[in-house]
Amino acid sequence: MYRLLFLFVFCLRNLRMTFRWALTAALWPVVFGPALCLAQSPAAKETKAPVIRVGSKAFTESVILGEMLMQLAAHAGAKAGHEAELGGTQIAFAALTKGDIDAYCEYTGTLSLEVLEASHPRTSADLEAVLAKQGLKITRSLGFNNAYAIGMRRDLAEKLNLKSISDITRRQHEPEIARLKFGFSDEFMNRGDGWPGLAARYRLNFQPAGLDHNLAYRGIRAGTVQVTDVYTTDAEVAAYDLTTLEDDRGYFPPYECVILYRADLETRAPQVLAEWKRLEGAIDDKTMLELNSQARLDRVLEGRVSAGFLNKKLGIDIPVADDLRFKRMLVQLGINTRQHLLLVLVSLSAAVVIALPLGVIAYRRPRAGQPILGAVGILQTLPSMAVLMFLIPLLGLGVWPTVTALFLYSLLPIVRNTYAGLQQIPESLRESATVLGLTPRARLWLVELPMASRSILAGIKTAAVINVGTATIGGLIGAGGYGQPIITGTRLNDLSIILQGAIPAAVMALAVQGLFELAERFVVPKGLRLASAR
Repeated sequence: MYRLLFLFVFCLRNLRMTFRWALTAALWPVVFGPALCLAQSPAAKETKAPVIRVGSKAFTESVILGEMLMQLAAHAGAKAGHEAELGGTQIAFAALTKGDIDAYCEYTGTLSLEVLEASHPRTSADLEAVLAKQGLKITRSLGFNNAYAIGMRRDLAEKLNLKSISDITRRQHEPEIARLKFGFSDEFMNRGDGWPGLAARYRLNFQPAGLDHNLAYRGIRAGTVQVTDVYTTDAEVAAYDLTTLEDDRGYFPPYECVILYRADLETRAPQVLAEWKRLEGAIDDKTMLELNSQARLDRVLEGRVSAGFLNKKLGIDIPVADDLRFKRMLVQLGINTRQHLLLVLVSLSAAVVIALPLGVIAYRRPRAGQPILGAVGILQTLPSMAVLMFLIPLLGLGVWPTVTALFLYSLLPIVRNTYAGLQQIPESLRESATVLGLTPRARLWLVELPMASRSILAGIKTAAVINVGTATIGGLIGAGGYGQPIITGTRLNDLSIILQGAIPAAVMALAVQGLFELAERFVVPKGLRLASAR
């Protein structure tokens, strides 16, 4: 009798709390979704000027060239933006074909062998014909050839008497050559003009490690890597005193830099295209190397590097803001915090709305329980980059692929903890609720969910903390947040910039955990908290 009376009072006391909790979770996406769109899409406002979105890949030279295109577009009267550091070639090209960006700088060898997957380098006429079928066009060469090459420290190459790649082939069975550690950029390891073809052409029997292109230079300097792939206009080639081995079998094709753009720009923004074509033949190898050195070695902002070149070479007065690094860092920290927080809130809110019912279904219907838990478990194991690559063709660049990926990664802890919390409710309490005459739905809302609230909240807290860390992947596809300075700092080998993303992300994770500890006082019934404390 006392148990039934306790259960009745417990249900009444927690009815309002449970309803408020569920309603709040359901409304989060409605509240924060539009805010996220507005925060990430300032260019969506109506304007008479054409809107031009320029992209760049995640290496310094591409970012500098992207800044040039953006500044020239703005000089032509367009409303221009730059989606910087969009990962590798396939991400940037997919963004272009989908219309998320209007142009970016690419290389003819990459276009032929990696993007269009040809068996041999194509002529400019062939490239134009193939790209036209996809609604794309290219300019003439900007004047420099940023070719792939195989590089190593000069003193080591001289010591081993290695001058060409064939020298390695002929002597790869010698102990001192066989001990060489090869480390290539992740993209080079798998692309059509990368390691697989190079190994086949030269019959190389090494097992290289894959790593970030910028980290490979650190490995060369530290001696943990002896042979790596380099770009011939990289500033590090001279700075680290590297030598490039002769490609004596002619494996690498020319990599003339061109502007790859959407064909509709010829009618939508002809004045912008005219400004861009002023770059044709304007940048030679030495000039590009100097520009890369300014950004990589002298720590000059890419926007200032590109503006300085345009002012000097084309006589264009590009306004450049004063380099007030501390003030700029604070402003950018505020922007990154807002973007990161919204990514986490929207993805977590959607996950709560979907995962809670899935956990209840897994509990109520045992036959469906294991398939549901298995499915969300599989989603949790998928590599984040693979998920993004799958989502980009469907959702484009920026916010929504990132939110979707975070949503998928949030499901498992919430579903599993909801299921476990409901499973752990004593059978005697379920029987008491049945004796009171509660319907299954009333029993769920008034008894089972409040009793499992501690476990459910723990699952949501785990998902939230995971999301804060995982949301940094959004920096690879233009979603902003704390991932952007981490990617930039890695590219520039600048620990201070990396910490501008890493430290705030850690602080936000701790703050989220503290907020959930506080929320537990309002969500979890007092009796359960006291029982746990004992």
